Amino acid sequence: MITTIALAAFVAATCAWMGKRAISDHRAILAQRRGLLDEAATLFPDVRITFAPDQFPILVSNLEDGRQVRVELLADTMVTRRLPQLWLRVTLSELRERNRPAIGALARPTGAEYYSLVHDLPEWMAPPEMDTSLLMRGDGRATAWQVERAATMFRSLFSDPGVKEAVISPRGTRVIRQAAQGERAAHLFLRQIRFAVATISTDLVSKAVAEATSLSEAMAASEATIPVYEAA
Repeated sequence: MITTIALAAFVAATCAWMGKRAISDHRAILAQRRGLLDEAATLFPDVRITFAPDQFPILVSNLEDGRQVRVELLADTMVTRRLPQLWLRVTLSELRERNRPAIGALARPTGAEYYSLVHDLPEWMAPPEMDTSLLMRGDGRATAWQVERAATMFRSLFSDPGVKEAVISPRGTRVIRQAAQGERAAHLFLRQIRFAVATISTDLVSKAVAEATSLSEAMAASEATIPVYEAA
């Protein structure tokens, strides 16, 4: 009887300790997430940082020419037979709508990319020939020259395996890059999403911003800007 009571007390104490430890670990993970873009914030003036419901930071600022840049982190756990991925998403918004089509490419598509703009584009396009499997789609408004120009840009961009998606649209451009991969032990045994990264490097953010800027100018030779008038 005494042994049974002692065993029950031990089990209860162990469960209480494990629960307390789990809560503590979860709080530590959330706190660590909140600081992931602190270094990147030094790249921009007048930075505004908010937090998504999962506590990953969202950084918004403006480039010297006035265009808005938005830097986000996305945790992707949708592919079950792959470790979780942390994606860096950089969106560059134009000052005014530009006279160009929407064209995008997605590397190694699985169909589970909930964050992808390419999946929403209606027209299938032949992607450039390269080692990486590439899904290329558009909105159906591109000229032959624009398709060729975009394919050339994508061939160069996606030669880097860290690039996941790139999109050109009338209102802006977007680049998604791999920022980190989930810890194997935490994912396999604890079913937790942990990324062994203390900060997102300024080099990675700068590279993604530069790529988004290059995409913005990729079709400049065939564009004319369309002014956007504010309602009276």
